[in-house]
Amino acid sequence: MTWRARLFALFPTAWLLLVLGCAVWLMLAHNPWALFAIVFVAYLLPPLCFRLHQRLWPLREGRSYLDAPGYSPWWGSHQFQVMYNAFPLLESALRLVPGCYSAWLRLWGSRVGRGVYWTPRVEIADRSLLDIGDGVVFGHLTACYAHLIKPHRGRLVLYLRRIHIGSGAFLSAGSRLGPGVRIAPGTVLPLLSDIGVGRRLGSES
Repeated sequence: MTWRARLFALFPTAWLLLVLGCAVWLMLAHNPWALFAIVFVAYLLPPLCFRLHQRLWPLREGRSYLDAPGYSPWWGSHQFQVMYNAFPLLESALRLVPGCYSAWLRLWGSRVGRGVYWTPRVEIADRSLLDIGDGVVFGHLTACYAHLIKPHRGRLVLYLRRIHIGSGAFLSAGSRLGPGVRIAPGTVLPLLSDIGVGRRLGSES
């Protein structure tokens, strides 16, 4: 692991300490700026750091080795997002406000259309790698994973590919989409669908 990878691995801990520090500030000082600081650190600091990281070390889709001697940009981008996987309620709260979660994903760099419906228990692992059309419905416990890591001949292979979901698609409860999946407009996924790497569904298949 490079020094850069070790440095970015500290981000989740630093983020948590900042959130707790702002909370203590709010309780002791009753300062409204402390509430603003909590919101900024909890929701704005990670995507802003991610966008800066993208300018310096952009994600590259395709296959690579996570344990290669050089720095893997995916590793750093993952560290800016891992807190929301550890504390899913942070994102669930955003889905209670119409349009808020779609705006959140756009902040990370995804392309999200209008009128997308998110149930509170959706899981998005890679917030910058979605291309979603208008009026898509995400059912309960649906999940999108734009990366895949698996061992191969003693190495850790990373496969990274953007997920495309066409306008009007309906993802039934429990559906899981892997990297590179393309869902054609208007497609209805059956309950508990598992769509593997690079598959195309609907009229585009």
